[in-house]
Amino acid sequence: MPLTRDRIIGHDNDRLAFRFTMLNDADTVECQISDAAMDELGGVKGTESMARQAQFLSLRDTVESIASDIFDKGPCVKGQIVRIFTKHIQKLSVSSVDPIGTGSEADADQAASLRIIAETRPASAAQ
Repeated sequence: MPLTRDRIIGHDNDRLAFRFTMLNDADTVECQISDAAMDELGGVKGTESMARQAQFLSLRDTVESIASDIFDKGPCVKGQIVRIFTKHIQKLSVSSVDPIGTGSEADADQAASLRIIAETRPASAAQ
């Protein structure tokens, strides 16, 4: 069951993470996203700590969706904190790419792959 939106706690300068809560039915689930993960998600680097809340608000739907997915995949332990790191953002980027290419780009990639195979195969194996 997906988590639902709750409240914003704010930026934690000691942990370099932005903290927020979500709800699992009536239970509050603490969540946080690292500064690096939020920058990765926003496509920026080195956001100032005082601008983190605005950054979170602009990315809130996506961040909360990721937190909910992490919560759903893991064991449900009372008091757990859902933590989002850059590895979660990078997995999101990789999994959102369509593995089946279309159009001329796919043809060019396939031709390049075949060319590499042909060039690396020994001459005796080609016959």
